[in-house]
Amino acid sequence: MVNHQILLRTLQELGVSGSALCLLTSYLKDRTYRVTWRGSESDPCQLTTGVPQGSVLGPLLFSLYTNSLGSVISPHGFSYHCYTDDTQFILSFPRSETQVVARISACIADISQWMSAHHLKLNLDKTELLFLPEKDCPTLDLTINISTSVVSTTQTARNLGVILDNNLSFTANIAATTRCCRYTLYNIRKIRPQLTQKAMQLLVQALVTSRLDYCNSLLAGLPACAIRPLQLIQNAAARLVFNLPKFSHTTPLLRSLHWLPVTAIFHFKTLVLAYHAANGSGPSYIQDMVKLYTPARALRSASAKRLAAPSLRGGPKFPSAKTRGFDILAPKWWNELPIDIRTAESLHIFRGRLKTHLFRLHLE
Repeated sequence: MVNHQILLRTLQELGVSGSALCLLTSYLKDRTYRVTWRGSESDPCQLTTGVPQGSVLGPLLFSLYTNSLGSVISPHGFSYHCYTDDTQFILSFPRSETQVVARISACIADISQWMSAHHLKLNLDKTELLFLPEKDCPTLDLTINISTSVVSTTQTARNLGVILDNNLSFTANIAATTRCCRYTLYNIRKIRPQLTQKAMQLLVQALVTSRLDYCNSLLAGLPACAIRPLQLIQNAAARLVFNLPKFSHTTPLLRSLHWLPVTAIFHFKTLVLAYHAANGSGPSYIQDMVKLYTPARALRSASAKRLAAPSLRGGPKFPSAKTRGFDILAPKWWNELPIDIRTAESLHIFRGRLKTHLFRLHLE
């Protein structure tokens, strides 16, 4: 639980002072809680830990409370990423590295000590260790012993709802998504006679296509055979909206619903990010991955707003995990766009032209 005294001290260390600190102090102090059980109610107790559940400030205050965790992870040579109460740290090492287990154990031990000092608990039962081997690299035994718990490498690990596997093939994630969507479609089909077509479309978009869209840009560049289960789900959803039999042709249905096919959605999301990067409006970590193409001498292509494509000479054959990165796919797909789309004056115009282009490319 978030300790109020530690939180206020952390805010002061981050530079929060004066009326802002007084406002946050008054927000946290003098809060009480009661427990009600079967008509009986406990006496009010003073709340000295935790932040109000469901409040706008709750997630922000928790992120500030755990801000110093990064200073515990970094000295061990790990990169890290924090999202609310999820913390991931990443270590890249050569085959010759022999101290991997010791480094991970030391880092987890320091994190455990930091959490104890901040009135938090490291849940080792939910701690997962995923090893992503290089090509032809043997699998390593990275069993970590912490106190009475053992953390071993897993074949898959869940990250913000996405299932990652050690080959980055996303087979497990696609299987889980299709299984969930198929079950949802089965339940929606039961109430199909009670709903209008418009209501059915809204329901399918809210419960099925939204799940297909979640983090699906991670699947960009996968072979068609891997994506096919997701496309079959989208086809089934379109038929359900129009109440058509199983083998009805879906191309006119997708066009009528203004639904891009699954593969086209990958292109759309990747290219929108590329537009932000090319125009300097995206986050820095996206802009750092792509650069505008600058010819060595004056050429007409200089005004075509092309992106510099990285060289793949001597690299792995497509579509390996390395060649499915944003820095590879974004320039490739961007440079294939017609010039009037690449040079669109605004994001709104770009999105409209891009969607029309992808519709023509995939549904005609």
